[in-house]
Amino acid sequence: MLQRIWAVVQKEFIQTFRDRRTLLLQLGMPIVQLFIFGYAIRTHVEHVPTAVADESFDAASLSYVDAMVASGYFDIVAHVSSQAEVVGAIDEGWAQAGIVILPDFAAQVELNKAKVLLLVDGSDIFTSQTAYKAINAIAQAHSTQVLMRKVERSGKLSGRESLLPLDVRIRILYNPNLDDLWFLIPGMAAMLLQTQTISLTATAVVREREAGTIEQLLVTPILPGELMLGKVAPNIVIALVNMLTIVGIGVFWFGVPFRGDFWLFFWLAFMYVFSGLGLGLLLSTVSQNQRQAQQLTTMTTLLGLVLGGFIFPRYLMPPVIRIVGNLFPLTYFIPIARGIITKGVSIELLWEQVAALFIYVVVIMFVAVRTFRQGLD
Repeated sequence: MLQRIWAVVQKEFIQTFRDRRTLLLQLGMPIVQLFIFGYAIRTHVEHVPTAVADESFDAASLSYVDAMVASGYFDIVAHVSSQAEVVGAIDEGWAQAGIVILPDFAAQVELNKAKVLLLVDGSDIFTSQTAYKAINAIAQAHSTQVLMRKVERSGKLSGRESLLPLDVRIRILYNPNLDDLWFLIPGMAAMLLQTQTISLTATAVVREREAGTIEQLLVTPILPGELMLGKVAPNIVIALVNMLTIVGIGVFWFGVPFRGDFWLFFWLAFMYVFSGLGLGLLLSTVSQNQRQAQQLTTMTTLLGLVLGGFIFPRYLMPPVIRIVGNLFPLTYFIPIARGIITKGVSIELLWEQVAALFIYVVVIMFVAVRTFRQGLD
């Protein structure tokens, strides 16, 4: 019995070492993922991009903004003139939080009536939870400092002065109750489209090549491009049906609001599908067998989930890691899905993400078709 088992073990080792590309993928993928995830995954959120509408612009308001920045939790990316512009910056996605300070702030501080409005993007669960906690702590500490300075000037602490001089109001936009499903459903729809289009296309093409049926099809009048479109058409339908199912269950069963234009979301999702199909076709071309295709698909899907912003905010990642994340279509569609479903914004505020996704689709499909044809030749 041991001899028979040993014979099988020898045979498997020989076959494993003979397929050097698969062996290299098996040994190299965990190392690559470890380094990328080690730099990309950040559960402690800092340096939240923040827009400021300081309508007072006096020493007291500047001191408060400086205290927010000094905490390390907030980075000021823009100064705007009104609360509406702060909301617009959050809608467009280049700010995750906003500070609104009303006129005559310094005088209101002296009267212990100063109010500050903090707006937080509720479509990003990590950012909103961290910002909510940080804002309360910073406001408490800054108010205490202001109060102590007033006591030092007056030399006493009256009843009015014992009150904290700042009243900080926090408004969580789009997800006031910080419901996890409101955050997850748009990302799950984007993730599902990427995962299915890549895996179905990659494995289907490799399976045809291993079975030898592609060569049989090529002796017919069909062109390689026509063959590719025919192969991916069922995957488009399956991916879109599953995506609509996820969104439908989220909206009608779990009560997740769909605030935007459904047909705009549908047609952008249809365009997004082709990015996954192109990436899957490219992976199938460089794979020699189904095992390699499955390994590359798994690595691509996992990297896309982490680097695309589905779970961890991309602004926390180092610049090099963000560049790597641009290689995955999920990076471009996550802001679109959250923008339309959760925020209800129009294409005018999403044109940068839409343009980037369109360019990605054109490039990946061109490279995939070209590589596919060369592989067939």
